[in-house]
Amino acid sequence: MRTRSHIAVAAAFVLCAAAARAEESPIKLGQIEDSSGDFAAAGLPKVHGVALAVSEINAKGGLLGRKIVVTYYDSQSDNRRYQEFARRAIQQDKVDVLFAGFTSASREAVRPIVDRFKQLYFYTNEYEGGLCDKNTFVTGAVPEQILSPFLPWMIDKFGKRVYTIAADYNFGQISAEWISRIVTEHHGEIIKQEFIPLAVSQFSQTISNIQAAKPDVLVTLMIGAPQSSFFEQAAAAKLTVPMASFVNGPVFYEHKVFQPPVFDNMYIAANYMEELDTPANHAFVKRWRAMFPDEKYINQVGEDAYMGVLIYAKAVEMAKSTSKDAVTAALETGTVCVDAPEGHVCVDAKSHHVTHSISLMAVQPDHSVKQLKVWPDVQPYWLGQAGCDLPKHADYSQYTPSNPPAHK
Repeated sequence: MRTRSHIAVAAAFVLCAAAARAEESPIKLGQIEDSSGDFAAAGLPKVHGVALAVSEINAKGGLLGRKIVVTYYDSQSDNRRYQEFARRAIQQDKVDVLFAGFTSASREAVRPIVDRFKQLYFYTNEYEGGLCDKNTFVTGAVPEQILSPFLPWMIDKFGKRVYTIAADYNFGQISAEWISRIVTEHHGEIIKQEFIPLAVSQFSQTISNIQAAKPDVLVTLMIGAPQSSFFEQAAAAKLTVPMASFVNGPVFYEHKVFQPPVFDNMYIAANYMEELDTPANHAFVKRWRAMFPDEKYINQVGEDAYMGVLIYAKAVEMAKSTSKDAVTAALETGTVCVDAPEGHVCVDAKSHHVTHSISLMAVQPDHSVKQLKVWPDVQPYWLGQAGCDLPKHADYSQYTPSNPPAHK
């Protein structure tokens, strides 16, 4: 006959055995990205960035004595697949952390599912900003980080009349709102902001509009292969307006895709480009190309994905757990910092975004890239100032300059 003490000992043994198995089991990282479809050129380096970071961590023994395994899902640049795979990753595959999304539209397809299941989620892209979400951490730069130093520099160098062309969805529209705000604050003038559907690939009318307006600066926020054709057409039409972007170049690497001098006279503000001339980046590029020798270009979002894994790993080590609540609490201490290829970056506790070093780059006639200056340790300042404080108040919203958190 079994006594209560025997039963208690047996139960304790089962619990200890289960805990031991959990400690030995791998940490599951789910990743949904575009390695085929319209955004594959930008999305594939994100897949590789995660793979490189995971391989480096595993080579050092993993996290908490456990290996990281990546379950990858190709969304094929289709937002419906993002939703399908997000549900599969969370409900069926039981991932510990989810990395997903290139466009803002893909992020917004995933985020309601993430919030419903309270899934720890990393979005590793620069984007239009304003996301204040308890479950989401963003490793890409946001407009106030990039444009606040960048646009005043362009205005001072070339003139105050600014024309913007941008993809016609929330990324382009909200980014254009930031452009208007910052240009106006620095006594510039917005001549026109033109929004272009993602599938458009013919730009004769847009080019005519720009030539007629005679701006001093043309800001380009063109997304995907069809829209990138603007640059060849603009060069053929002898459009010579100085251009500025934080997408074209660092993300879609048009200076590597098109023949010189199509991308000449483009000025870029980015937290990362493969051409950064630092010992840390040289070592990073060497490691990346040893693993992926056929990579066309190591783009900004590839580095953002790599860095995102480092940040997650640092938080797991601090938390001594992969529990979503424990890792989130570690990330919200304001002390999670890593040395990334771009430089030292830290998580902003209030907004769940990160600091960045922003480099100013100029594309030369031969499509080489010259680094002009660096703005170090640029904060993602706006959300926290506007009222987003996620450690104190859980929120799941996206805000804009005209609709800040304080309006709630």
